[in-house]
Amino acid sequence: MTISPQAFTFVRELVRAESAIVLETGKEYLVESRLVPLARAAGHPDVDAYVADLSKRRTPAAMKQVVEALTTNETSWFRDADPFTALRQNVFPALAKTRSNRTLRIWAGACSSGQEPYSIIMTALDTPELAGWKIELVATDLSEEMLNRSRKGEYSQLEVNRGLPATTLVRHFERSGLNWRINQSIRDRVEFRSLNLTRPFPPMGRFDIVFLRNVLIYFDLPTKRDVLKRVRQVMAPDGHLFLGAAEMTMGVDDAWERVPAGRSSVYRIREEQSTCVR
Repeated sequence: MTISPQAFTFVRELVRAESAIVLETGKEYLVESRLVPLARAAGHPDVDAYVADLSKRRTPAAMKQVVEALTTNETSWFRDADPFTALRQNVFPALAKTRSNRTLRIWAGACSSGQEPYSIIMTALDTPELAGWKIELVATDLSEEMLNRSRKGEYSQLEVNRGLPATTLVRHFERSGLNWRINQSIRDRVEFRSLNLTRPFPPMGRFDIVFLRNVLIYFDLPTKRDVLKRVRQVMAPDGHLFLGAAEMTMGVDDAWERVPAGRSSVYRIREEQSTCVR
């Protein structure tokens, strides 16, 4: 059974209002597949009946469940590889030369189930220039379910097979029944917080590096522009922004400039803009 146009419209408008994510026509199958478990758990025969009941009751908890179900994205370890190579070979060494307090602050936005922030920490541990440094990493996501999973740091065999080298698995993980759990020493280095990127950011301090990869592609242009503007406000003037391969700041927020970093590239605040930030 395919979700009705009325139910799809309700869900699309709910998700856009709460997260600014745009579900275009053609995403009906995705919406239905993500909501089937919620419909069954609530005792409804199908997604249409579940959405009809939700539209009448509009209970905050149920509506939040729907939004979280539709905003959980795919992830993997060291996703796309090149950004993490750039981090280890270019970005970390460059920042190490300019931080006399031997501390780096990093923000991983939309962290999903935690593979990205943990990959960043493991990359930092493999960077000789950062030996003995303090790495403060804040990882955020809209979904409380994903944040709880991330804090636990436990992954199935299938999940660790997605991008995690065997040597890294041996060094940083331990068995947990049929699953693998990342070592406590790694988990302790990441602080997970709830944050909606489309809303005003809470006090966060300044970050030297921001990972906001494969997130902007789900937003419309005004939302992309607003998010990038607010990211500038929490970045160090010489900080580095990582975006996904299909994302760019050109034509969205020209206060950024793209600079090469090995085989990858990062974004920096333009000099005239960073002077204003100071």
